[in-house]
This record gives sequence, C-alpha cells and structure tokens, in this order.
Amino acid sequence: MKNEFDEAKLKVGRDTLFNILRKHNMLITRKKPSYRTTNSFHRFYKHKNIIKDVLVNRPNQVWVSDITYIRTVKGFCYLALITDMYSRKIIGYDLSDSLELSGCTRALKKAVYQAKNIENLIHHSDRGIQYCSNVYTQILKRNNIKISMTQENHCYENAIAERVNGILKDEFYLDQTFDSVAHAKKATKSAINLYNQIRLHVSLDYKTPNMVYKLTA
Repeated sequence: MKNEFDEAKLKVGRDTLFNILRKHNMLITRKKPSYRTTNSFHRFYKHKNIIKDVLVNRPNQVWVSDITYIRTVKGFCYLALITDMYSRKIIGYDLSDSLELSGCTRALKKAVYQAKNIENLIHHSDRGIQYCSNVYTQILKRNNIKISMTQENHCYENAIAERVNGILKDEFYLDQTFDSVAHAKKATKSAINLYNQIRLHVSLDYKTPNMVYKLTA
C-alpha cells in the first residue's frame, strides 16, 4: 500500500496502521491447525521436477496445482486449484466434498478449456495420488502438457501454489467454517474472482493477475 499512501500524501506509522486495521477487524487472525491433503504413498509413477531451472517469462508456460481444505459444519470440502505461475492467475478450480480424483480433473479441464495457447506448457504439482493417477496424467498427455512434480513431497518446490492457498484463506476469509457446501462454493467463487481481478501483487509490479495474464497471454 506504500504507493497508494505516497500518492495520497499520507504518512501512517506501523502502530497507527495496526490500530486502524484492528478497529475495522482487518487483522489476520491466528491460523488454525492444518490438515494433510497429500497422499504420496501409492503405486502410480512419480515424475521428476523439471521446472527447477526454468525461467518463467510468460503465461501458460507453467501451471502449478494444489489441493487445500475448506471447513464446513458437517466436515471438509477440498478446493483443487490450478494457477498460472507467471501471472499468478487462478485459471481452474473445483470445490468438492471429497478428495477423490474428480475434483482435480474438473479443475484441470476448466483450465485447459479457457486457455488460449498451451503450447510447451508444463503442469507442476506435488506427488499426490490425484495428480499421479492414470486418469489425470492421460488428460495432460492428450493435451501435450509436460508433467513436473515435487521431489520427496517438498512443499517449497510448489511454493507459489502454497502461497495462493494462504492468500485465499488469510485475505479472503476461506479459513472460516461455512454452514453448508453451497455456502462454501459461493464464498470460494467470490474469493477467486476478487483475487484474480482486484488483488494487487508486489511480484507483478502492483498489477492484478487478470491484468498480467490478459496483457501477455
């Protein structure tokens, strides 16, 4: 927000800023315990990490995928996300009440459908059974999408996907407990739209994911 403050000729110290945020209930609350969504102990082939030394300089060059949980009063829902690594835009997602494969495949199909050009695209994920399954990898292969995975389930090798999960929960309130799956789906759709269209990123020179994706795709 520094640029906005400078343009408005406002000088706000740290303590004053925190007092204002606290007054309007805008401070990030303490994180709740996390739950594991990745099962990497399975019979399917685990691909190597091929994006380690890749210079990402355009949209639809690398997509990163991950699954995170969303709480409801009756249990968990699972949000499958596909994010464009260059623009940080969420280009495919699905929220379901199961960790089964179908949610991830729906998110992938949405991303492939909306993308204009996926030539030489790399899909990067963890080693979870959903991403290693024959059904999922066959969709990638049919679309000539190269496959990359983290090594030994190291989360730092999928840091951007993890970061997007955190932003949606910490800044767009997807860490709360929803009263129904329908409510969770409505909130998720709103959060992702706001993230793509409104949220400015320092790494994008204070542009939104949509702006960067549309300008350079």
